[in-house]
Amino acid sequence: MFRVGKYISLVAVIVFISVSLQAQVRVAPDKYWVAFKDKANSSYSIEKPEEFLSERAIQRREKYDIPINGLDIPVNENYIDSLLEHGLEVFYSSKWLNGVLVYTTDTNLIKEVSKFDFVIDFELKKDIIVKVEKELELPSEPIYKFAQLQGLTENVYDYGYGQNQIDMLNGVKLHNEGFDGKNILMAILDAGFYRVNQLSAFDSIWQNGQIKGVRDFVDIDTMVWDADSHGMKVLSTIASNLPGQFVGTAPKADFFLIRTEDAASENIIEEFNWVAGAELADSIGADIVHSSLGYSNFDDTTLSHTYADMNGDIAPSTIGADIAASKGMLVVVSAGNEGNDAWQYITAPGDADSVLTVGATDRYGDYAFFSSVGPTVDGRVKPNVTAQGLSATVIAINGDISTSSGTSFSGPIIAGMAASLWQARPELNNMALIKAMENNASQSVAPDSLLGYGLPDFYMAWMYPTAIETEDIENQIQIYPNPFNESFEINISTRSERKNVSIQVYDLNGSKIIEKKLTVMNKTTVDFSGLNAIPAGMYFVKLKVGENIYKLKMLKQ
Repeated sequence: MFRVGKYISLVAVIVFISVSLQAQVRVAPDKYWVAFKDKANSSYSIEKPEEFLSERAIQRREKYDIPINGLDIPVNENYIDSLLEHGLEVFYSSKWLNGVLVYTTDTNLIKEVSKFDFVIDFELKKDIIVKVEKELELPSEPIYKFAQLQGLTENVYDYGYGQNQIDMLNGVKLHNEGFDGKNILMAILDAGFYRVNQLSAFDSIWQNGQIKGVRDFVDIDTMVWDADSHGMKVLSTIASNLPGQFVGTAPKADFFLIRTEDAASENIIEEFNWVAGAELADSIGADIVHSSLGYSNFDDTTLSHTYADMNGDIAPSTIGADIAASKGMLVVVSAGNEGNDAWQYITAPGDADSVLTVGATDRYGDYAFFSSVGPTVDGRVKPNVTAQGLSATVIAINGDISTSSGTSFSGPIIAGMAASLWQARPELNNMALIKAMENNASQSVAPDSLLGYGLPDFYMAWMYPTAIETEDIENQIQIYPNPFNESFEINISTRSERKNVSIQVYDLNGSKIIEKKLTVMNKTTVDFSGLNAIPAGMYFVKLKVGENIYKLKMLKQ
């Protein structure tokens, strides 16, 4: 497992996780996973990565100082040839899981394959590269000009029915700064992208060449337009560009659309498809992988997961998601829609420790009853963040603007905003990007098992990505009363040191309500009164005490 916070050092961790599966795992009717023992005598070498990774994928590794290692090497071609010679049909291989998906109706042939000396009992291997090298040194003030300083009086986009779901995340201001996902490549793993090649909501991304490719790991082809419509609706929350009707959260991003899910059944093969899709995303140089897919129960119940499995180390898709993150990609996944079911908890790969798992709220920011809850079985906060997932605006299969509910839609809404944020803050790596969102979310001080760190404020995340609590904030800063009516006070302790203090109060839309600057030594009380005119609701207090930045929340009654 790995999570990178504030500090960066290069650490390689190899974890071997046995999932008690046999040499050939029957992952779907007549389909089997065959695991190989090694990658010996491969014709590929880490010294020549251009033979198996795109230039963009290599550049990502170079930018974040991620070494190319054995996980990047394709599977042994000789092993595949042996399976083909024995009559097995090979659908695809996985270099991360070091195996292949094969098809056969001959069970005797499968038994014969199990005796091959290069075939082993299936084990998941997670080779994690933790990459952050030094403490992030970012300016505490924005390094870009603000839109209001540029004289901008109108929004760049007219979001139409999509206005609320981006307003909740204070994303409009980020778009107004010119950050709308441009040049960020996002791979979307889903069940199909029905009519994306025909619907007018996607005309813009076709005309601008923003669709970079497609792949279908279910039917093993490149026809994703005739499959399930779920992925189309997911994509619409990000890429729609119908001014005045519906604009998504990253309308200028680039997309690679990958079908990994068979909507007609629920088999563990889909987790292997997921890993294959994430590997493809890595190889082509994607920056972000988004998936509104989750796994717990399967048609073959002997392979179903339990809540005890949700520890970040067991499900194939979870292992694949963490490896994808170790390659420098931001992995965004939906938490699941089991909050009101017997299962209740997040589903794989949402339990992965290095992915951004997204829960759902209603249009007001309150917990949506169906959203899967945390924590993970080992006690980690999940979901990480949340967005509108109840009655979210999407494109329907006939091209009309409609609504649909699920973390399937809160997830891509966040993924699109994350693309816009990464465009704005390219110096951040994927883990620092996650922290920037968590640090600037509505529950950053007190995350819970329903909403995690809450609704991210993407404008604040752009301005203050390192706004973290570096000391015991309970002892240093106190707001009283909270909730307040007409006035409140902030008590600040600087531990006998003279420090410059800046206090700013923002509403949920990111508008600054109050600002005070002063010099503090020892303990000081700062009074704020005459606030009866501001509306009731949630407010955020940002304090800069010396070089430290803190973010607290308070409630106006």
